[in-house]
Amino acid sequence: MATHQVHKTRQPTRPMFAHIDHRIFLIAAAVCMPIFAATVEAAGPALAIALNSGDGTLSLIDTETYRVVGKTQVCKEPHHLMPSPDDRSVIVACAASNQLVFFDPLTGKEQKRIRDISDPYHLGFSPDRKLFVSNSLRLDRVDIYDAADFKLKARVHAPRTPSHMAFDAAGELVFITLQDSNEVMAISLKTLKTEWVIPVGPTPAGIVMTPDNRYLLVAIMGEGYVEVIDWKTQKTVKKVPTDTAAHNLHPRGDGRYYFVSNRSVKGGSISLFDTQTLTVVEKYDVPGGPDDMEVRADGKELWATARFARRVQVIDLTTKTLKTSIPVGSSPHGVFFLNHAGRK
Repeated sequence: MATHQVHKTRQPTRPMFAHIDHRIFLIAAAVCMPIFAATVEAAGPALAIALNSGDGTLSLIDTETYRVVGKTQVCKEPHHLMPSPDDRSVIVACAASNQLVFFDPLTGKEQKRIRDISDPYHLGFSPDRKLFVSNSLRLDRVDIYDAADFKLKARVHAPRTPSHMAFDAAGELVFITLQDSNEVMAISLKTLKTEWVIPVGPTPAGIVMTPDNRYLLVAIMGEGYVEVIDWKTQKTVKKVPTDTAAHNLHPRGDGRYYFVSNRSVKGGSISLFDTQTLTVVEKYDVPGGPDDMEVRADGKELWATARFARRVQVIDLTTKTLKTSIPVGSSPHGVFFLNHAGRK
């Protein structure tokens, strides 16, 4: 406003002030541009990455418009994805290709490949980030690598079909569900040997540790419940019905509740499990066989891949209804975006 008034009242000096204003603008722009560019780079595009196991691709989804904005080829038979501990990469487990493929979660572009990782199916880093664990489902074993260089440290026989995994808070044990022998096994991360194996319900899949480190929660697909296990005594303390084909568990991010995906072929639902009362407190209808999940940081949306519908379903957690359904590739499995809620 001051410059405008000077221009208006002192016409003879207008060219000089205009020149000075122009130089000030250029200097300001030069100073501000790096800051602006850094801010844009830090924020990045609002991108969700969904893994399509059936056609070996990643679907890239704009999380604001819910539109697929790209698709990237990955490998043959990718089954699970997970973020790196620092969220700077999305790691895809390529079972049939015996490799891990790393992608940038901001752009969806490939970063690197690590080969000679035998039959990786489900993945996990130990809490101290020193070990990397890979379940070889088809080969009935659990492989443990040095997380720094992915050099193999140990191979542990797993009775039948090791599926999902979880860790205790101290990082002393990794717990593995064995789908075809209906068991859970514990492996010591100190000795890299089996500590114990206990029976559970039919076809155990997802497994997590409760936030208080007291219980293991195991999704029992064969009978549709969550089995609550006191892992220190290796005893089942409760079986909590959820819905048909209870498959996976994912934290809401508030240190108390977990979502349980019920992967029914003829429909599907997601239950909300209270880890303090060990009860189901809510349930949402989610068609297409919901599998893996991700929660927005603000807690307003739950995203779930629908394995049998070639879609990613977005649930509005305020209205508790299906908000939108996003068409993706064949047999979508994992889903991830940077703006996610906490992992407990």
